[in-house]
Amino acid sequence: MSAQELAAKYIAAMEKTLRNVQSTKVSVAVSKECIDEIFGYVKSYLEDAKYFLSEGKFETSLVSIAYCEGLLDALKLISAVNVSATEKKVSY
Repeated sequence: MSAQELAAKYIAAMEKTLRNVQSTKVSVAVSKECIDEIFGYVKSYLEDAKYFLSEGKFETSLVSIAYCEGLLDALKLISAVNVSATEKKVSY
């Protein structure tokens, strides 16, 4: 599958999903166990991205690392994790 086809597939799936998303409109407490589980997904997506890169599946590697980054960003937004200020911003 080409990168264009892959992107179109993921965009269409997300558009369909977002049509069915509704806010709960309540504050939500997130347990430490839930945060740990999500952080486990972050690490798994990183490993997946490295694997797909080594297999020459570059588009799938990019998708995996984007998922990884998105989950980590979500954890940062809810103040569930701290990221060192010494991290170097990657230029795209």
